[in-house]
Amino acid sequence: MKIKQISVILTSLFLPLVVMGQSETYSIDIARFSSKKSDEFSPVYYKKGIVFCSNRNRRLVKNYLTPEDKGLLKINFVDTVSGKVKLFSKSLRTRYNDGPASFSRGGDTIYFSRNLKVDGNIDEESQPRNKLGIFTAVLEDFDWVKILDIRFNNEYYNITTPCISPDGKRLFFASDNPAGNGGTDLYYCNWRVDYWEDPVNMGPEINTPGNESYPFVNSEGGLFFSSDGHPGLGGKDIFYTKQSKDKWLPPVHIDPPINSRFDDFALIADSVMSQGFFSSKRGNSVDIYKYKTNIHQLFYCEPQRVNQYCFKFSDEGKIPVDERFLRLVWDFGDGSTATGKDVEHCYKGPGKYTVKLDAIDIKSKRIFFSKLSYNLELKDIEQPVIISAASGLIGDPVNFDGMSSHFPGSEILNYTWYYGDGNRSGGERTSHAYNARGDYEVKVGLIVRNKKTGVIREACATRPVKIFSDKQEKAEYDKRIIPAPPLINILDYEYATADNVYSVEKNNNPDLVYRLEVVNSKTKLAPSDKIFRNVPVKFRVKEVYLPGEKLYSYIIDEEMSLMATYPAYNEITALGYANARIIPYTLEDPAAIEINNIKRVFGVSSDTFFRKNTYSLTSQGTQLFDLVLGFMSKYPALKLEISCHTDNQGLASSNQYLSQKRAEAMVNYLVINGISRLRLTAKGFGGTRPVAPNSQEADRKLNRRIDFTILKD
Repeated sequence: MKIKQISVILTSLFLPLVVMGQSETYSIDIARFSSKKSDEFSPVYYKKGIVFCSNRNRRLVKNYLTPEDKGLLKINFVDTVSGKVKLFSKSLRTRYNDGPASFSRGGDTIYFSRNLKVDGNIDEESQPRNKLGIFTAVLEDFDWVKILDIRFNNEYYNITTPCISPDGKRLFFASDNPAGNGGTDLYYCNWRVDYWEDPVNMGPEINTPGNESYPFVNSEGGLFFSSDGHPGLGGKDIFYTKQSKDKWLPPVHIDPPINSRFDDFALIADSVMSQGFFSSKRGNSVDIYKYKTNIHQLFYCEPQRVNQYCFKFSDEGKIPVDERFLRLVWDFGDGSTATGKDVEHCYKGPGKYTVKLDAIDIKSKRIFFSKLSYNLELKDIEQPVIISAASGLIGDPVNFDGMSSHFPGSEILNYTWYYGDGNRSGGERTSHAYNARGDYEVKVGLIVRNKKTGVIREACATRPVKIFSDKQEKAEYDKRIIPAPPLINILDYEYATADNVYSVEKNNNPDLVYRLEVVNSKTKLAPSDKIFRNVPVKFRVKEVYLPGEKLYSYIIDEEMSLMATYPAYNEITALGYANARIIPYTLEDPAAIEINNIKRVFGVSSDTFFRKNTYSLTSQGTQLFDLVLGFMSKYPALKLEISCHTDNQGLASSNQYLSQKRAEAMVNYLVINGISRLRLTAKGFGGTRPVAPNSQEADRKLNRRIDFTILKD
């Protein structure tokens, strides 16, 4: 009959089964609410009970029975305290198969499977295109309302066995979409703000040419599903996988007696699979079984990692430091220092450290400039830890200790040991004797509970042990030299975090300048304040407010490169300003940025802009000042000091005269071309304000320069 064709669509997702004996890993018992005559399967937790599918709800009309003379599937609820079973909701019951179902974490939304058409005439509903789809409903006033179908339901193939992830962001299901790998495949779709994205096939790692269905996601994101395509004990078996980055890990077969040589499917579990339910046909009907874990099955174990305490520390070197005068010194925050651009350092263990990189004046031993600082927290790897010998002899016990496992803020509830030879045990400490030589992978699995949140999860690690039959061979193995792991940069280490980072290197940009501060104050200082008494008149004191430090900063020099501030710094500290410091500053004023760009692009060498030993502008000089003309016209309220400097060769008076004349020549060029003289100041400094030592011609050339200083907007 046509009705029978509809009902078979869902029941064909499982095959006949039979009972198998228990094993050491799990203990199982048939759930007390299962019946011998009816089928019960696909349990899900809901409030204080379990929702499941069953055909125990028979109707009076014979046509609505399956070919096996059983009732159609309905969604049922059992109170696990009283054991009373009832229809879950009349609002969700149709004339055909209903379920399986899945619930949102709050229990106010249900995702369930049923036929696409349930309200038309019998002939229409019996058509091949009346496939299974997924529907949703919401709980309002103790009733399930607003029944809607998922947008990708399709009349050409089935979509069923839904499972919503605990966070509600991903919906898993099975489908016989012909574009899949064959049979039924597992898919998922992600929730995007207000709709479900297109389904994604979980790929060949999970899906086979056979049938995969009945997904279930536990609170830790682990996925259980059934398959008759992966190697198993027969029929459908239950497998476990989880996502690592963008890949699904190879499925792991659940140990007997949960899996048997018959069909086993639709398992539900807590975060560590300590107990739960699953479905199986180990008799004349499909039943729900309750299981309890005796010894935890270890699914995915990572090799035990070694904590690193030795690292590289590197200066990016974007801000050059002249090693003739300065030394880069690292302070690691543990009482140790090292000198150099790139250094290595070993900490004694985890902890919190303040790391600094300073440029130290070789002559005065004072900090000239702080390039880098950050608060470093070095952590041990959060993982199970196996303490044991690396080797052993046949018949001699090898001791294993898991007490050093590191899970800060958590407590370890359970230890499970797998010795790699088929044997396993529990306990914080254990020992095991091997009967044959060989290489073994020892595993320790932990059940860990967060003390703050109460969340329980599992963790597993492995460590190799080599077993010998000969003592001399073992002794030679134990003497081997194990190379140390290559050092990595501290900031690239996964278990090192840096905060409160101050890095001039990271912030280096074309608009960065370096200011020489002589003093700072919480209150404004008058220009006549006695604190400025020793500042040479050749320096103009400029007040700048630092909002981050809530200080008034008094600047006497501003240069485009760090080392250009060094001579002035040396001079001012020798005059008693011991707290003078260099402050990096990123220009914000558009006019300052523009004049800085002119200097950066065209350079500031007076050798380029003036004929040798004269104050006559070259063609390059006039080109430069044509740009300055445009700059002055763009900012009509701005006043500019144009200065010129020489090296220390020759008489100081001659150098002073030449620099002043050159400064005046530059001002005159601008005045002749329409700029008011009232907006311009010519200043010749001779060799009194060097930016480099005068011992070499390359340095002397740096001192022969011109400069522009904005005086007032």
